[in-house]
Amino acid sequence: LDIARGAVTAVIGPNGAGKTTLNKILLGLVRADGGTLHFDGVDMLQGISHRERFGYMPQAARFPENFTARDVLTVLTDLRGTDRPRDETLLKAFELSAFLDQPVRSLSGGQRQRLNGVAAFLFTADLLLLDEPTAGLDPVASGVLKDKIRERRDAGCAVLITSHVLSELEEFADVIVFLHEGRVRWSGSLRL
Repeated sequence: LDIARGAVTAVIGPNGAGKTTLNKILLGLVRADGGTLHFDGVDMLQGISHRERFGYMPQAARFPENFTARDVLTVLTDLRGTDRPRDETLLKAFELSAFLDQPVRSLSGGQRQRLNGVAAFLFTADLLLLDEPTAGLDPVASGVLKDKIRERRDAGCAVLITSHVLSELEEFADVIVFLHEGRVRWSGSLRL
């Protein structure tokens, strides 16, 4: 499986096919039981330095309930410890500024998912891992996020999306990968 820069690669497959496990392997949360994994020519199984170049948006936004949205972004910035430029355009586009000082526990599901998106795109990643990114977003916020995905793709970012919404993937996926039982069964472009 190759995930190209400047392209959106969509991974689809039935429940249990390995989509979430693939993300966890890329993030270093679990170890692959076989094969090799490289990012820009560096063996990802030999260290973690590559992770500072990734953005991750899990399907469910889980943050400490007593943190404010601002606390979440501050902690992520402190943990990242990088000089990479910050991209706060989603913060403005999602109109999240009004909720920054509210505890996460008081945010609606849609507000949490918008915070999740802001966190994923905050550090201008070279690889974005997006798991069901529009789940829980209203149509306007979903459109804003899709535009941001296209913008990052056009800037040369590699984007990996897992989703069950095939009509949505047809809008912007450059490559579709079908996983079944942990193996790539088909990979190709939707474009003729």
